[in-house]
Amino acid sequence: MVRIAGINIPDNKRIEIALTYIYGIGKPCSGKILECLKINKDTKTKDLSAEEVNSLRNEIEKKYSVEGELKHSVEMNIRRLKEIGCYRGIRHQKGLPVRGQRTKTNTRTVRGNVRRTMGSGRRSASEKT
Repeated sequence: MVRIAGINIPDNKRIEIALTYIYGIGKPCSGKILECLKINKDTKTKDLSAEEVNSLRNEIEKKYSVEGELKHSVEMNIRRLKEIGCYRGIRHQKGLPVRGQRTKTNTRTVRGNVRRTMGSGRRSASEKT
């Protein structure tokens, strides 16, 4: 098993897909990394040489923010939004959708309007929404 950025990369998958197991690296990003290092995307992880694995590891650690470092920065950004009290920060605090999604039909459980059977949990017309 190849270990990059603290994550065990699966052996029997193409390297392009296997790199996506690392938090912060998606398919486009893994394609760019492999193109930069001139490694074939269709190569299985177990078929990589030690040289290629080391070059992959170095490239990812130097140029990309992944795993713990990235999670920490995202958490700090959300904390900053909450502290300044902006709209997005308030939505994060309440656990509601942040990016403008509708809440009338979705996120019912967060709002406390769980419908298990037909008609149950529905608010009456006289009740204020």
